[in-house]
Amino acid sequence: MDLSNKRVLVTGGASFIGSHLVERLVGRVASLRVVDNLSSGRLVYLEPLVADGVEFSQGDLLDQDTARKAVEGVDIVFHLAADHGGRGYVDLHQAACASNLALDGILFDAASRAGVEKVVYASSGCVYPNFRSQDPDEILYLTEELAGPPFDADNMYGWAKLMAEMTLQAFARERDLKAASCRYFTVYGERGKEDHAVIAMIARAFIKQDPFVVWGDGQQIRNWTYVGDIADGTIAASEHIDDGTAVNLGTMERTTVIDAVHEVMAYTGHEAPIELHPEMPTGPMNRVADNSLAGSLMDWEPQVPFVKGLQQTIDWYFATKDRDAVASTLEASLTER
Repeated sequence: MDLSNKRVLVTGGASFIGSHLVERLVGRVASLRVVDNLSSGRLVYLEPLVADGVEFSQGDLLDQDTARKAVEGVDIVFHLAADHGGRGYVDLHQAACASNLALDGILFDAASRAGVEKVVYASSGCVYPNFRSQDPDEILYLTEELAGPPFDADNMYGWAKLMAEMTLQAFARERDLKAASCRYFTVYGERGKEDHAVIAMIARAFIKQDPFVVWGDGQQIRNWTYVGDIADGTIAASEHIDDGTAVNLGTMERTTVIDAVHEVMAYTGHEAPIELHPEMPTGPMNRVADNSLAGSLMDWEPQVPFVKGLQQTIDWYFATKDRDAVASTLEASLTER
């Protein structure tokens, strides 16, 4: 699909990932609209783009009239709006995450009724069964079909993402709506928030936390994926996938939490004893994507190795944050949006 003549909507476009996606779409599409309720997004991320012609509207897409107006005159919707957060948030705020079931259904129906050509949906690695991801000693790369059956998504957040993928596939079959779903894996980068693991690690080093607290036993395995690669993969899905297929967007680097902590401490020069807290929310012990389907369907692969992206993110964080402000809010930030 050629994006150059398309009118595009990005929901949640003032958020961490959404704002990076909007930046990459500017100049590649005919027009660009952003709708965000600013519950976790920040308008400052978009202010230069709005000044250059990006249309911004603050609104709650759980409201049907807001959703209907948002999709009017649009060809492609990138749907990133969601009630979401890091591990502490999705474990402790499952009722809030359940609102995504309604949000996604309302948006998909509005898009279909408005004659939108395609919806590209921001899904998650949380759709994968918990029972497959418990052994950190297993060399496991999750291929798309392993999402189920049997199904066992990660908390209400994961179930809502899985149901949205299925709903969007049904719309693709029954309502002539082109669609794609992108399963994001542990995204980090500039504009990330302290409720996600990598930014939390960086924040702890930034405030010189002593002892340095780590949730879990440190042996959890992740494939942290740089936000720029995620944005590029999302655009590639819009160009190459029409039938609702879900693809993994993630690196295949297997990194333990404790190794990531050591990288952060080494790069920042922070020295402190590490204090493990296995009683805190940790998520699955072994979650890493197989990204070969994205490579074959849309010629996408991540370009930024974890250590390089981590250092870039640390540089951004240290250059833009205030130490006293971070220290005063960090504990609350770990479990909130």
